[in-house]
Parts: sequence; C-alpha cells; structure tokens
Amino acid sequence: MPNPFVHVELNTTNIAAAKSFYGALFGWNLQDVPMAGDRTYTMIGVGEGAGGGMQAHPVAGAPSSWLAYVNVDDIHAATEKARKLGAKVMREPMEVMGAGWLSIIVDPTGATLGLWKATGR
Repeated sequence: MPNPFVHVELNTTNIAAAKSFYGALFGWNLQDVPMAGDRTYTMIGVGEGAGGGMQAHPVAGAPSSWLAYVNVDDIHAATEKARKLGAKVMREPMEVMGAGWLSIIVDPTGATLGLWKATGR
C-alpha cells in the first residue's frame, strides 16, 4: 500500500484515566516522553502493527477523540494537494521533536486525518 496508516493518536480530556483504561484493556506498553513546556506525550507500543500515542487534548473544550495518521512521501506537497482537493488544513506542516513532520486536515466530508512524514524516509 503506497500510503499506509502509521500512527493512531488519542487526544483525551483525562490522560490518567485513558492510560489506566487502555493499559489494562490491551496491555499496551505506555512510555511517557517529555515535550516542550510541561506537556508529556505517551507513546503506545503495541508490538505488531501501527503504534500510536496519547496526550492531553490540545484543544480546550474539545471531546476526547482518536486521530489516525497516514504516511506520505512529502508532507508539504501532500498537504497542499489535500487543500486543492477541497480539504481544510487545520495544522500546517510542523516538525515533531526531530522524529518527522505532521499536518492535520479535514476532508470535504468533515473527517479529520493526520498526514505524517518520518525524518529520514
């Protein structure tokens, strides 16, 4: 598949409860990674398949939700192509802790999707 799903992220209103629930439900390996400021990102190690992460929701008042990311070869070109095809770009391409680049789009039907380009790929 040319553009597989590569990461699934939970943006949650209660990170402690989410970590407790998903850790117990699936036995996921959860590893906290410090981010800028006082934020923490929790990497989700699943063993096989696409891993993910979870964080306190970055949008105040928004409900908890999962966001899938699709691998792209060129984050800037893919984001611009999505825009030309009718997507609304919610987050322009941004670098993520030296690991890669992401952008977030909302497709013409209203569904949110993340685009991901790993560093060195």
